[in-house]
Amino acid sequence: MKLFRRMATSLLSVCVVVSMFYQPAQGHRSQPAELYHRAWELVKDNYYDANYNGCNWVDLEHKYDNQLKTTSDAYKCIKLMLESLNDPYTRFLDPKAFQDENDAIDAHIVGIGINLQQPKDSTRLVVTRTIENGPAETAGVRAGDEIVAIDGENAVGMSPEQAAEHIRGKIGTPVQLALKHGSQNKTVCITRQEIAIHAVSTKQLSSGIGYIQLSTFISSDASKEFRAALQKFANADGIVLDLRDNPGGLLSNALEIADMLLENGSIVSTISRHGRHTDFSSGEPMTRQPIVVLVDEDSASASEILASALKDNARAIVIGTKTYGKGLVQEINRLPGGAAIHVTVSRYLTPSGSDINKVGVMPDIAVAEKSDQMKVAVAYLKEKIASLKPIKTSSLYQSE
Repeated sequence: MKLFRRMATSLLSVCVVVSMFYQPAQGHRSQPAELYHRAWELVKDNYYDANYNGCNWVDLEHKYDNQLKTTSDAYKCIKLMLESLNDPYTRFLDPKAFQDENDAIDAHIVGIGINLQQPKDSTRLVVTRTIENGPAETAGVRAGDEIVAIDGENAVGMSPEQAAEHIRGKIGTPVQLALKHGSQNKTVCITRQEIAIHAVSTKQLSSGIGYIQLSTFISSDASKEFRAALQKFANADGIVLDLRDNPGGLLSNALEIADMLLENGSIVSTISRHGRHTDFSSGEPMTRQPIVVLVDEDSASASEILASALKDNARAIVIGTKTYGKGLVQEINRLPGGAAIHVTVSRYLTPSGSDINKVGVMPDIAVAEKSDQMKVAVAYLKEKIASLKPIKTSSLYQSE
């Protein structure tokens, strides 16, 4: 059965998303009340939980009617309405934030070149990755740094999305970050630049093993870059696929990349209020090389879909630590005037039927120390490769 494909767009945090855009009629100028009601209606019709997480959604339809005088009022009230769901993934994006997402999909953003994560049950903002030779890395920002202030404003308690709004700005303008790493504190001033987002990096390891690091599923080029990496290592004996620190992105990328590797089986099932849908591999993989997948606690969303698909179909061995546990799917809906809302529209199950939300994907081989994970992966692959090589029969024992 051929792989089902769907149009998708992305989030900047740990999310998998599909897209449904609402376009007002040409020439239509939305009034604040119409804008608010459109957002309310999108959640009413599409939210994955028919009970709305215990929220009385009907009561919110006209709750703020007397406050909706301007577009800014509508934006504020939409945020308050969505917060009633107590769902961090269903949220509002103003036009600037929505444009930032589209720029990320196009693989070009104006910023400083970092990935941010907020550990579970924490108010800290931690840098999980810096883009090689990007402005942040050049200024001395490193993975593991905690951002405590942005341009003098306290950043503790900010979500990664809120921090991104503060950090991004016009090209050539400066942003000041106060950083903490252990007991050390420092302040850096970084000039914003246009950043080209490369989802894939590769290198050749010893003994004929290829290494592919997939750092994001956000870029629309991610699957194309991954295909090129597989072609580069077509003659390798095995592949290490590194999904550590990968917060997710486009569902379509996860589906396409899984299909490049799977010989058969399902990839993921999504369950919404409107039914269940399962995506299957096409059965035409680009490679049958042995694969090890590296994961950690920051591997989330699309990363978990890919790791689960390969693990549950016995296509790869997963090594590392338990993943983040993001098993919900968001839909990005464009609103009149250029804003948008993310709406959680479904939950997903792995091919084995597991719901990994708030649970995560358990590795086949648990290795706590990050520095040891690659060593274990290479050792496993070498043993696997050796077991697959045919035993040569000496000519002295061949029959005439």
